[in-house]
Amino acid sequence: STDTITACDSYTWAEDTITYTVSGTYTATSTNAAGCTHTSTLILFINNSTSTSTSATACDSYTWNGTAYTTSGTYTAISTNAAGCTHIDSLFLIINNSTSGLTSVTACDSYTWDAVTYTTSGVYTNTYTNAVGCDSIHTLNLTINYSTFSTDTITACDSYTWAEDTITYTVSGTYTATSTNAAGCTHT
Repeated sequence: STDTITACDSYTWAEDTITYTVSGTYTATSTNAAGCTHTSTLILFINNSTSTSTSATACDSYTWNGTAYTTSGTYTAISTNAAGCTHIDSLFLIINNSTSGLTSVTACDSYTWDAVTYTTSGVYTNTYTNAVGCDSIHTLNLTINYSTFSTDTITACDSYTWAEDTITYTVSGTYTATSTNAAGCTHT
C-alpha cells in the first residue's frame, strides 16, 4: 500500500510509529492476514511553519495588525502561511508614556513663561519632549490682575495732608504714593 501525505513540520506514520520531520519516501514491512509480507510506502511532503518577530518602541499606543496596544509586552498573531502551515507573528513592544503638568499662576500686569510674556488671563499650553522621547505637555492656567492709577489735583492754603500717605505737604509739587489694590497689585 502507498500513502501520500502532506503535513506541517512533522508527521507520525501509524505503520511504524516514527515521527518524520523531513520530506521523503519511507517504507515499513509487516505481516498481512495471510501471513505474508505487507510493504507500506509513505510518500511524505513536509511543509514548515514560519514565524517573524518585530520589535517596536512607541509613545502611548502602537497599532499592529489592526489592534491598538497601550501596554508594553509581547503579542502574537497566528495565521496560515502560503504552504498551509502555521505562521506566527510576534511583536516585542515597549510603550513609553507622554507626561503633562499644570501650573496655576496669578500675576500683576504680565507674566513671562518660557520666554513669552502674557498680559491677558487664559490657559496656555507648551509641548516639549520628555526623557523617554514622548510629548510632555505643560499647561499654564494664568490669571492676570492689573495695577491701578489715580490722580488727585488739589489746591490748598498753607499745607495739605494727603490721605494716601498721611504726609502733610507745605510745598507745591507732584507727589506719588504706592499701595496695594484689591487685586493685590500696585496702586499708584
